[in-house]
Amino acid sequence: TTRGGDRDRPSARHVQWEEPLMPLQRVTMTVNGQAVERLVEPSVVLLDFLREDLGLTGSKEGCGTGDCGACTVSVNGQPVHSCLMLTPEAEGATITTIEGLGKNGQLTMLQRAFVQYGAIQCGICTPGFLMMASAFLEENSQPTEQEIRGAIAGNLCRCTGYDKIVRAVQAAAEGKVGELVAQRVQSSAQDDESEGDR
Repeated sequence: TTRGGDRDRPSARHVQWEEPLMPLQRVTMTVNGQAVERLVEPSVVLLDFLREDLGLTGSKEGCGTGDCGACTVSVNGQPVHSCLMLTPEAEGATITTIEGLGKNGQLTMLQRAFVQYGAIQCGICTPGFLMMASAFLEENSQPTEQEIRGAIAGNLCRCTGYDKIVRAVQAAAEGKVGELVAQRVQSSAQDDESEGDR
């Protein structure tokens, strides 16, 4: 039986609590060479702002806790886990995402090396590795293998076992990139033509 005073009382699971609305905050920054000005909620992290507001979906969310490095972008020349940085903290900053790494539609030496040495598998971690390695090579143009491994230690990959990534970074540092990529593209095109003839 239900006591008379309880039958009209809403159960706890039906009570809806509304979060108080936070005032929007104006942010200005430069993203991939373009001036950006938006009104954002103060609690929005940079990764979500880049992906959802600006449509720059190259940066990935792998963990949301800053442990995997898939969301790495460059902020004022330094690699940053964008899943941990609030958007208002980037006020006035110069930001580069994976979309802005190459120029005029051309891949960088490092990006070509990743293709050439098979350092790209599922692609979730690739943008973060490229951003981290790019910043590293800016500071150390002649790294040892151990230095490369140390530089990318904060980025996780579940596909390649890291060796191909390390080889790609080494090749980019040594300028041993280019011809093999073109050969593979040509070979792939020839294979497609052969398949069509069958």
